[in-house]
Amino acid sequence: MKIQFLDLKAPYIELKNELDEAYKRVMESGWYILGKECETFEKEFANYCGTRYCIGVGNGLDALHIILRAYDIGEGDEVIVPANTYIATWLAVSYAGAKPIPIEPDEKTYNINPTLIEQAITERTKAIIAVHLYGQPADMDLINYIAKKHNLQVIEDAAQAHGAKYKGRRTGSLGDAAGFSFYPGKNLGAIGDGGAITTNDPVLAEKVQILRNYGSKIKYYNEVKGFNSRLDELQAALLRVKLSKLDEWNERRSIVANRYLENLRNCNGIVLPYVPKWAEPSWHLFAVLYSEREELQSYLFKNGIDTLIHYPIPPHLSEAYADRGDKIGDFPITEHIAKSVLSLPMGPHLNQGQQLEIIGRLNVYTNKKFC
Repeated sequence: MKIQFLDLKAPYIELKNELDEAYKRVMESGWYILGKECETFEKEFANYCGTRYCIGVGNGLDALHIILRAYDIGEGDEVIVPANTYIATWLAVSYAGAKPIPIEPDEKTYNINPTLIEQAITERTKAIIAVHLYGQPADMDLINYIAKKHNLQVIEDAAQAHGAKYKGRRTGSLGDAAGFSFYPGKNLGAIGDGGAITTNDPVLAEKVQILRNYGSKIKYYNEVKGFNSRLDELQAALLRVKLSKLDEWNERRSIVANRYLENLRNCNGIVLPYVPKWAEPSWHLFAVLYSEREELQSYLFKNGIDTLIHYPIPPHLSEAYADRGDKIGDFPITEHIAKSVLSLPMGPHLNQGQQLEIIGRLNVYTNKKFC
């Protein structure tokens, strides 16, 4: 039987009664935008992350974009971003009118390398976006130290890191503000698009609330040129149900990750994820490196195992950013990861039998390849 990369139906089966009840509650209320469900979810998610405020928005890209707008970051400004990330991180900066300044990743964690940040800071730099890639927290203490030294904002891109911890503190509470995505495949996934912003800053929180709703606090009284980006009542209600299971599901992911780490360590040619002592990943993805990735991916597919590539084209080499003039070799670490990264099946509903099948196939293939 085929092993899916991620089973999106399984969470519904596990929580069917609670999710159906949430759906029914919203439908019978007759209130579908900015109501009690969204307000309650915002309080619950803020409490979960350890922040004073949470503001629901339409998606993760909007979350980052609106944060930048709320900080008045725009034309002529620069924002430091990871070179190794999903393009949405860069797009948020571009949408704000600012310029993304990419930094190479740490070769072990694949997250932004804090030791390279300071040399990229100019008088136009306004913020640093730290991405917690694959659910692995970035090294926030050093990033925050550099930002404070240069009077910069620190924004977390926590789209893949719901529930992850850095030195005991949850992502979403580690910078000045954070953007989350609730895309269905995330650890905390909606049944459609959704996102949120978390912060401890009351001024920022108020600006974000205004910006997400056409630039108004009171209907028809528009203070600024805002956006239509609101977490709807149905998604908020369904997310409330899933939030109650997030820690348990993340623990299941951790069990899966540890089983991979233990049983793939002798696979020739496979580079496994590295986890610093201070990190508690949420294991959104289990990404390995392998030099002949396409061959390995094809082998696994033929044996009924789905894998994905996150991400085959780094932003600096995408057509969307061709105007930057970057060329192959400008960011060699990022490019090496893009050429060799492969994400193995990962999720709270991947059972032990399925995982052992994956592990067995990988051990047979890699050891035969190199013997």
